[in-house]
Amino acid sequence: MISTQEQDINSKQKDKKVIKCVVWDLDNTIWHGVLLEDEKVSLRQNIVNIIQTLDSRGIIQSIASKNERATAIAKLEEFGLEEYFLYPQINWNSKAASLKEVAKLLNIGMDAIAFIDDQLFELEEVKFSLPEILCINVDEIENILDMPVMNPRFLTEDSQIRRLMYVSDIERQNAEKEFVGTADEFLATLNMNFTISSAKEEDLQRAEELTLRTNQLNTTGYTYSYDELNHFRQSDNHKLLIASLEDKYGSYGKIGLVLIECQPKSWTIKLLLMSCRVMSRGVGTIMMNHIMSLAQSNNVRLVAEFLPNDRNRMMYISYKFAGFQEIDNNRDLVIFENDLTRIQPVPSYVNFQVIA
Repeated sequence: MISTQEQDINSKQKDKKVIKCVVWDLDNTIWHGVLLEDEKVSLRQNIVNIIQTLDSRGIIQSIASKNERATAIAKLEEFGLEEYFLYPQINWNSKAASLKEVAKLLNIGMDAIAFIDDQLFELEEVKFSLPEILCINVDEIENILDMPVMNPRFLTEDSQIRRLMYVSDIERQNAEKEFVGTADEFLATLNMNFTISSAKEEDLQRAEELTLRTNQLNTTGYTYSYDELNHFRQSDNHKLLIASLEDKYGSYGKIGLVLIECQPKSWTIKLLLMSCRVMSRGVGTIMMNHIMSLAQSNNVRLVAEFLPNDRNRMMYISYKFAGFQEIDNNRDLVIFENDLTRIQPVPSYVNFQVIA
């Protein structure tokens, strides 16, 4: 069952807001003036530093602007800023509609988005339609870099190149759209290298970040601090595994984490999470089957905790597809068990490596 400590951790997590994407308006926000009306527009003071600093912290940025797309993109290129914005929504749709599209394309929750605009009407419309989004008046942006939600505790290797990893994702998605064949045939073209290893001390900053940032493909939502993870890493009664993935387009970074509590006759999966960026790559299934194989080779019973929320239904389905059966349900905490009779081999198109 879930411990009192983990209940406390989970409660604290509900109070933590992690901004993954800042979405900017353009006119009188990133620049002074209205692009389609004024003869000349000029960048807001300190805006380049703010954009570059957010980028270096691993916070993705996009645009929701009512403007003429080609003209606005050309102006961003002229200012040397176009590369910082992923999936810019520059059109005449409502800001709420544009923000929904950004969230869908980035595959993140609304509560992970901050929206910056100069128009009170636009901010109020977004607040009403999408209350989970953090709305910021442009008059307050001089303080944005000091806001706790914009300051991740650690700047990991993954966070510093996050935008570039998303750019690689866009290349993959475009290639997949153009590919003629089955999903497995496309995956076979990626030359994927998937690695699972015991977490080392240098992995713990990213591991903590994963527990804070990953919501959809997360079995329990438990969050663990660096010190707690370091304890599990050194504990004889726990296994802390971290996974990474790369393919011909580049590295996805460290994208998976598993915490297993090991008792002499049974193992309990306390946490299993995967980055939503690898949702369609099949590596979550490989990780689950690896855990099942480990349990089988150690001749132990394998159970798993699952704490449902409005975001992680996919992980419930993943457990069921992997042969886990529900054996208990107590105050929302579901306990699964796997009889270890349905362990699947690693697909031939994935180069899978386990590092002790």
